Amino acid sequence: MSVKIVVSGGFGVGKTTLIGAISEIEPLSTEAAMTEVSVGVDDPGLRPDKTTTTVAMDFGRITLDRSLVLYIFGTPGQERFEFLWDDLLDGALGGVILVDTARIEDCYPVLDFFERHDTPFVVAVNRFHSSARFDLDEVREALRVEESVPVLECDARDRESVKQVLVALLEQVLARRMARAS
Repeated sequence: MSVKIVVSGGFGVGKTTLIGAISEIEPLSTEAAMTEVSVGVDDPGLRPDKTTTTVAMDFGRITLDRSLVLYIFGTPGQERFEFLWDDLLDGALGGVILVDTARIEDCYPVLDFFERHDTPFVVAVNRFHSSARFDLDEVREALRVEESVPVLECDARDRESVKQVLVALLEQVLARRMARAS
């Protein structure tokens, strides 16, 4: 059996890095160099060393056992690529919305998208060294997500941290299915 999970969030938040940290295969990445045309459109903000952007999707895989494989798809972060989000979300068990507190407003379109599609998700605050630290309750309030949605810290570079985010997502999916069944 295979299960599809989507990782989404704003531009430059660490989606490609997260998939690379957890995937057992070399991730498929559609990273393209940012050009002068993207100046003013794809703003790297506090990360001036960012020189690439995902233009279609990222893809990774985790085999849990012979009968269960997780396929992880990463969306492009820019809202102009929203037309791809529908296809990537189609058939997904749930999603991870990755957040950078330095650019929290960048994740609003993704949150709206997941909520409109009634897709279970967790919010993972990627802890960049340069980002301000906020209490997770403050992040929840700023994002206006319900208490039932897990909001947790994450280091997208760290396999164990990413694993905990995926476990939280699977628990969220199970809890939501059990609540609907009763």
